[in-house]
Amino acid sequence: MQQTALILANGAFGTVHGKTAHGLIRGSERFRVVGVVDPENAGRDAGELLDGIHRGIPVFETIGAALKDLESTPEWCVVGIATHGGALTEELRRLLREAARRGMNLVNGLHEYASDDPSIVRAARSSGARIVDLRKPKPKEELHFWTGEVASCRAPRVAVLGMDCAIGKRTTTKLLLDSLRKAGIKAEMIYTGQTGWMLGAEYGFVLDSVVNDFVSGELEHAVLSCDREKSPDVILIEGQSSLRNPCGPCGSEILLSAAARAVVLQHAPGREYFEGYESQRIRIPPLEEEIELIGYYGAGVLAVTLNREGLSAAELERHRAELEAKLGIPVVDPLRDVGRLVPEVEKYIRGETSGKTGR
Repeated sequence: MQQTALILANGAFGTVHGKTAHGLIRGSERFRVVGVVDPENAGRDAGELLDGIHRGIPVFETIGAALKDLESTPEWCVVGIATHGGALTEELRRLLREAARRGMNLVNGLHEYASDDPSIVRAARSSGARIVDLRKPKPKEELHFWTGEVASCRAPRVAVLGMDCAIGKRTTTKLLLDSLRKAGIKAEMIYTGQTGWMLGAEYGFVLDSVVNDFVSGELEHAVLSCDREKSPDVILIEGQSSLRNPCGPCGSEILLSAAARAVVLQHAPGREYFEGYESQRIRIPPLEEEIELIGYYGAGVLAVTLNREGLSAAELERHRAELEAKLGIPVVDPLRDVGRLVPEVEKYIRGETSGKTGR
């Protein structure tokens, strides 16, 4: 059953750093979002701000304004932004203390734990509120080491990888999951970031909070558990960062440790440099090179999906058409036409395609 949630966005809602809030507003099986706190956009509808779709989710200037307007106090208050280095800012600490004192349970997906802040803990104790720090790893004795059993997994795996971080991998994964299910395909999702859990995904873990030695094993364990308990037709695996992002190269675990042999590759045509490293001019590698590299990992790219960042609708369509003609595979705006990916995944499930390798 969904529980009500108020999202803290704090001036970052209109940026890539508001991606957790964005995912929750587009739809969660775990939470029903009843409002967003973001003073810069107070009085507007969060859905219209995000993608022009009215969702009846008001944006408030303060927590107090939200509680005055809402019918009841939300059950949860969720940190909906990603801060530099995953730190809890003083403003976030203040808001979390206020939310806890008012009886809301707290969900924090940042690297810095709310439960390590004595003032937040005291505020939570005063009302009996819970604190959930999603990036707190399990004890090492509960973690799994890679065994090779993934070779026995029946369901084919499709990795949703990206050319950079904060580029829309989780959004595309969730949209594709929903489209596959609507088409009658039994699909499941493995989450690898904190927002995936917030959206209600049943299987997965927060990859960047697990000791490196156990990442491959935790991924294998999630895939095998999903396969054995759900018997899906296909498993989608949410990617993290990118294969060649120097601040956090990631994705090879999904191709190797989870043995994903097909990829949907998220690309931002309007982005020249890796996110956060524009001043250092660290360029994102060419798309064709990335497809070729994925081929060397033993996987093929079924389709490319596009992030609209920095582009008009006409510019995005021009890039889409040019790339599709050049690559010879579907190139899709997932926010508008994710259904075009469904036949490609169906063909992969039936063994009729292995995707483009570029080799």
